[in-house]
Amino acid sequence: MTLAEFIAALDLLAAEAPARIAAAADLDAWTEVRNALVGRQSGRLTDIMSGLGALPKEDRREAGQRANGAKAAIDDALEVRRAALAAAAPASGPTIDPTLPARARWKGAVHPVSLVIDEVVEIFRELGFTIALGPEAEHAWYNFGALNFPDDHPAMDLHDTLYLGEDQVLRTHTSPVQVRTLQQYPPPVRVLAPGNVYRRDFFDPSHAPMFAQIEGLVVDEGVSFADLKATLAHFARRFFGAGTKTRFRPSYFPFTEPSAEMDVQCGVCSGAGCSVCKQSGWVEILGSGMVHPAVLEAAGLDSERYTGWAFGMGPARTAISRHGIPDIRILYDSDVRFLDQFTR
Repeated sequence: MTLAEFIAALDLLAAEAPARIAAAADLDAWTEVRNALVGRQSGRLTDIMSGLGALPKEDRREAGQRANGAKAAIDDALEVRRAALAAAAPASGPTIDPTLPARARWKGAVHPVSLVIDEVVEIFRELGFTIALGPEAEHAWYNFGALNFPDDHPAMDLHDTLYLGEDQVLRTHTSPVQVRTLQQYPPPVRVLAPGNVYRRDFFDPSHAPMFAQIEGLVVDEGVSFADLKATLAHFARRFFGAGTKTRFRPSYFPFTEPSAEMDVQCGVCSGAGCSVCKQSGWVEILGSGMVHPAVLEAAGLDSERYTGWAFGMGPARTAISRHGIPDIRILYDSDVRFLDQFTR
């Protein structure tokens, strides 16, 4: 190929290109024209430039310049046509409907058990209670001995308690905080002790091997069972509603005497009987009683001078009763669809 033949081929391509580009009716046709004219694999310009190496050395500079000029002119014409076709083309893809509601985003929520704990703490804070905490890995004496458990009590067996060593356990209740608080602070004492406790229980609809508990303790001179009943009845009315009915039933705990369990009228059936209250019309919410003199003496107090009362409640069971949750295991699932119901 001579330089003249090379230039003639470029001129012919430049003359045909405008008509072919203008004939492209849509973007797909435009792509085909571009590939046919300047495509790197099989474009007309690529074929012409493949003969550049066969030209005499002195003609290659001029031939290259002419080829670059032709390519620039064709590229400009292609871009003008592409812009025109893109402007005329209908919108592709799904259209946006501004009337559709926005997709909700999970922002996090407070767990229903935490909500119960926070509410209980706030109610008792108004009554002058402060917060006391203790270790979850507890010495067996604080967990059992100081709380008047006899040496042969079944709660001390391996099938009920998780032992970390000979004298170390995962606490089975928050009651050890009673003794630790009384050892550290002289009466009067009014404390609330929330925290996790551990039992060798099967994980079933009503039991869990780890759960939250709230302990309450009052110790002073002249404290009576009437103070206990009045305070806990006030709490129930604040927590469940002003018209809430309560009752106390005799019970037994090694660290209180006398002892009582407190029930509230079922809020689901209003006392008529349902599956939540097991057809009784009442729901147990806590155990309570007067602090046993042996517990006061284990903490170094004079049981002839001081008296006190204590209670323990499970906020998980309270949350289940309040919200009608059928299975305690739901509280441990971390299902955001369930937790989203309890945003503050």
